[in-house]
Amino acid sequence: MLILLKFRRFFVDHLLALSWQGIFLSLASFVLISWLGLWLCQETALTSDSRFIYWLIITSSTVGYGDLAPQTLAGQYFVSLFIVPFGISIFALVIGRIAAFATQQWKRGITGMKTLEVANHTLIIGWNEHRTLHLIQLLQDENTATKQTIVLCVNEEQLSHNPLPDQIEFIRVNSYNNLEEMQRARVKDASCIIIDTPLDDVTMTAALFSNQRNPKAHILAYFKDESLAELLKMHCPNVECMPSVSVEMLAKSAVDPGSSALHHELLSANKGMTQYSAIYPDAGRQTTVSMLFNGFKTHYDATLIAVRQAQTMQINPQLNSAIQAGDSIYYIANNRINNIDWEQFNV
Repeated sequence: MLILLKFRRFFVDHLLALSWQGIFLSLASFVLISWLGLWLCQETALTSDSRFIYWLIITSSTVGYGDLAPQTLAGQYFVSLFIVPFGISIFALVIGRIAAFATQQWKRGITGMKTLEVANHTLIIGWNEHRTLHLIQLLQDENTATKQTIVLCVNEEQLSHNPLPDQIEFIRVNSYNNLEEMQRARVKDASCIIIDTPLDDVTMTAALFSNQRNPKAHILAYFKDESLAELLKMHCPNVECMPSVSVEMLAKSAVDPGSSALHHELLSANKGMTQYSAIYPDAGRQTTVSMLFNGFKTHYDATLIAVRQAQTMQINPQLNSAIQAGDSIYYIANNRINNIDWEQFNV
């Protein structure tokens, strides 16, 4: 009996160090030896029954319903001396490994070390604490209908864990232009990439990398220095550069009181009228700003404020200006207008 206990301890100690392949091999060997042992003990009721695996799992886990049991003395000794002690060890090890694997994956996810399985997501590159958290909240308010996944990608020195583990995905990298690390954030599969880092030169690097990896994405880059924004625009015209307008807002509010409150309301999805956009579809026939302006106001109680054609933005456009397929229409409304009936605007 002492020899058997020492052998079992040796078996368990070495089993704990096994890889997944070794565990599955040990499990298969245990099942095979158990079946052969019971067959040699003439336990035909167990070995010939299709519920053998069911019985083996129940017995190894010490649940023991008693609906199936060995009938011979040899079978009973074999079950008590081999199947039960070794079965418990293997059963506990498999369950423990599965639990450890699940815990490890959860920890990798919350610490930003896991490769994500997402597509058509919004990727935020950079961390500015309260400003980034506010940005995420605004994006969530805007995405209430689409439920688009938001991925936050930060430098590993800035943040150690996911600040919103139940709401967003999280990735930590050493550099925003490291191909292997950034692949975990699925840069190539993102539909929108927002770059807002504390340093403009880092923002520039991240924007150039993102544009090279995913030129079809809607890329936005926030700069404190407007000259760097202009420089990036020269090299990547499809990147939407957003310079800081805090000083301009102060000047505008000083001359026209209330301007800051007006702009805040136009940008907020939770308060009053908000600015939205829509693409005039290819299926629609040619129309004019006048038709759209009157149609939006009449049918949707919305106000058209601008039209973007190619790279040119026209604010307060002329009423007789033509609208072509693919033009961006900007309007103010209480809520985003879904399923716009463009036919009613056609000439």
